[in-house]
Amino acid sequence: MNASANSRDPRENPWGEGHEIAPRRVSFDWRETPLHWIPDEPTATHVINVLHLLLPAGERWFVKVFKEALPLVDDPVLLKDVKGFMGQEATHSVQHAYVLNHLAEQRLDTGPYTRHVDYLFEILLGERPPFGVPWPQREWLRFRLAIVAAIEQFTAVLGDWVLSADALDRAGADEVMLDLLRWHGAEEVEHRSVAFDMYQHCGGPDPVRYARRLETMAVTAPVMLWLWGWGAAYLIRHDPQLAGRPRYSLREHNRAVAKGLLPTWRELGSAVPRYFRRSYHPSQEGSLRRAVDYLATSPAARAAAGAVGRAALG
Repeated sequence: MNASANSRDPRENPWGEGHEIAPRRVSFDWRETPLHWIPDEPTATHVINVLHLLLPAGERWFVKVFKEALPLVDDPVLLKDVKGFMGQEATHSVQHAYVLNHLAEQRLDTGPYTRHVDYLFEILLGERPPFGVPWPQREWLRFRLAIVAAIEQFTAVLGDWVLSADALDRAGADEVMLDLLRWHGAEEVEHRSVAFDMYQHCGGPDPVRYARRLETMAVTAPVMLWLWGWGAAYLIRHDPQLAGRPRYSLREHNRAVAKGLLPTWRELGSAVPRYFRRSYHPSQEGSLRRAVDYLATSPAARAAAGAVGRAALG
């Protein structure tokens, strides 16, 4: 691979934001968080809760894929960003896994669903192509890097949405859960460009690199939609506080959207054609200023920064 052809020179990068990406070692106390953390809104609650089902395995996988690709990075600025991204994603994975433990304590077992998610990331998208498919190792790595970039397009959109979703506050959503979601969302906006830049750097020459970007988004978007719908249906069906045999309802979902408790279909769907533009770059997504401002006020992030400061002084 001719890495220099795809290198990102920070002096020439028109999207360079000069913002340091570093993990924050946050923690959350879930003891007082109710199962329906948006009061009287089980559908909105569980649609968002699908994040906790997907992210522990998904973000561990991000880190593994990037670790494989580190030897291909010859841009010191990108390398620093990638290592910060890996630290943030590892922390996200751990914190969302704690929420799964909290759900289990409230008699909502997510294991039957998350085992399928684990299989997707650990086997189907593992270090080697599945089922003995004769895919060259370098190309398989590039394919998985492109999948990470496509997923990160949606996490940036969702992150920016939750930072401005005032309807969640008005609905009385649990403050600890909101802080988790907004801390995570702010970091997704903060590192929104890293996976894309990593793919551009390691993905080989155009036009193949661009074609693979389109192909992987064409696969990623419907698979994510399917996983999300399946996850919401699973959580609602197994919710011990819902009587009878309730099912996920698109009507209830759209009612929550109208209240501002979930992102609109347009907000999510429009992320795909933007990503398809050849000139596209994720720094065009969301507001870095809003993300940084939230991280400066987040109770969990402030507590983490305080702990680091006390450790340095001690």
